[in-house]
Amino acid sequence: MKSKQLATSGDRAFVLVLDSGDEVLQSIKAFARDNRILAGRFTGLGAFSSVVLGFYDFETKDYHRIPIDEQVEVASFVDNIATTDEEVSIHPHMVVAKRDGSAFGGHVLEGRVHPTLEVLIEDAPAHLRRVRDKETGLPMLKV
Repeated sequence: MKSKQLATSGDRAFVLVLDSGDEVLQSIKAFARDNRILAGRFTGLGAFSSVVLGFYDFETKDYHRIPIDEQVEVASFVDNIATTDEEVSIHPHMVVAKRDGSAFGGHVLEGRVHPTLEVLIEDAPAHLRRVRDKETGLPMLKV
């Protein structure tokens, strides 16, 4: 993983380039923690050798796992960064496309980068916090 802070006139911004084999969530969380990004957002493009997406089931209060064990292109990758219980918390959603153009989307549960993933992270000026919602069981942004 390589990174560089971008020159901006406002909030901090970084480009993060993940390498083949990197696990996406661990890498981004570690980067946010190491750079003290407590609130922000990111977007990204690239590809995975495998990815597990999730669809939240309100009845079970858990994610239905959607494993995709083949090379896919990242068509869209968006997220916000906040803190939950004083830990960096990310809320990533993604759309990936298979070779035939079929697309799958959902919450990112895990993903193995191949050959690269390019992520633009923007630090937000306000501190965002997540609090677990009793009804859904999900950590929701507190505004």
